[in-house]
Amino acid sequence: MLFESNHQRPGFRWYEALFAVSLGFGSWLMCSNVQSVLAAQSGSARHLEDAKHKFQTALTLYRAGKYTEAQQQLQPLYKANPNGFEINELTGLIYAALGRDERANPYLAKAVRINPNLPDARTTLAANLVRLHRMTEAEVHLRKAVELTPQTYDANHNLGELYLQLNKLREAIPYLKRAQEINSSAYNNGYDLSLAYERIGNLEQASRQLEELIRVNDTAELHSLLGVIEEKSKNYLASAAQFEKAAHMDPSENNIFEWGTELLLHQTFEPAIEVFKAGLTRYPQSSQMKIGFGVAQYGLGNFDTGAQAFLQASDMHPADRLPLIFLGKAYDNLSPAIKDQIVSRLERFVQADQHDASVGYYYAMALWRQGGDIPEPARQALVESLLKSAAAFDARFADARLQLGILYANQHKFDEAIAQYERALKINSENATVHYRLAQSLARTGATARAKEEFAEFERLRTQEADAANKKSAEIQQFVYTLRQANKATSE
Repeated sequence: MLFESNHQRPGFRWYEALFAVSLGFGSWLMCSNVQSVLAAQSGSARHLEDAKHKFQTALTLYRAGKYTEAQQQLQPLYKANPNGFEINELTGLIYAALGRDERANPYLAKAVRINPNLPDARTTLAANLVRLHRMTEAEVHLRKAVELTPQTYDANHNLGELYLQLNKLREAIPYLKRAQEINSSAYNNGYDLSLAYERIGNLEQASRQLEELIRVNDTAELHSLLGVIEEKSKNYLASAAQFEKAAHMDPSENNIFEWGTELLLHQTFEPAIEVFKAGLTRYPQSSQMKIGFGVAQYGLGNFDTGAQAFLQASDMHPADRLPLIFLGKAYDNLSPAIKDQIVSRLERFVQADQHDASVGYYYAMALWRQGGDIPEPARQALVESLLKSAAAFDARFADARLQLGILYANQHKFDEAIAQYERALKINSENATVHYRLAQSLARTGATARAKEEFAEFERLRTQEADAANKKSAEIQQFVYTLRQANKATSE
């Protein structure tokens, strides 16, 4: 067997930290002195004892998750002592636990006004404000918590995590770094600090932080992130080794997928096939694994085998555009039987009213190739309609404009062809094919001087184009990057 165990938790973990105080009973509340809570309570000693008992009961019920009962115990206490810090704070926490954040906010805010120098209270209020999407106010309170206790882990970590949520990575790093210095074994903080370094491009610091964390707590996700960093640092062998280690430590679908796609990027197709085979044994319904296997077969020149994997992935998730795009790109290399299956899948997608420029484009191109250079009128009209739709869905889709131009040129509609070529060049002026086709149509309309200019530009660009082998390598790389982006989007 290639793999052995299981654990994966990607991404920033700021909610875990920021809500720890508000949902985990702040330390002040755990050690609450009930006598001080009710210091302002007037009445006899018996009334005071009764009030103390009610507050303690409310606190116990809150800790037990019986929020409605806790609220009922607190209501008379609040009426008798509306300016009690602990009563306001506990009332706010109960409403927050019930999911009534708007209702909780005035109590938590009042508690902070009563005792503005308690960091836990400010953090609890900040957590409430975050859930109300009032991030600027939350930041104010978390910054104040840091000012009050600059040398505590929680205060620095919480503010750093808020900045991560706001995508203010450079602002987050100093606070996360300070928190890590205070508690070097803090896993979540260390992971997020490494991720923040990676995302701002400080790969050396990200790698160093991860290696320190691995020495304390060696997990698959740390090796997976280190693999990403090594790849960005162009240390490709080290990157593949890290992804492999992550997959062995935790054979999750994502970890196996990352290892396999890393092998694809380095054109090591046979090992990639073995990884994806093992992945499919564990996750037979994984369409991403099927696609990865298909890309590996395509890279080895086993075009029909690769296409079969793409078709299977498409059948697993008919609304997924990705396998259809890969099939469209591979179409010219496939056997007639496979091509017929591709056309039926593309047609199914389009008829289901799935508006996607690329799939519509590849459906048009497949129909066109089936019908020859000049298809019968009905097919020709459908091809034209699909290409127009693709161009309309994606204004930057130069290939759709190019093919519309070729279609019109084949029909001797040279002025319309020229208009499409010129629009394609506005999107991408470095496409040699467009310049060549434009030159041909210009020549047919008698614009000889302009045609010569376009032929000259074609010759200049053609010398810069990659050879067939490099084109295939670039195509596979693009496959992999597209696949990874789709996988990342799905997991997020």
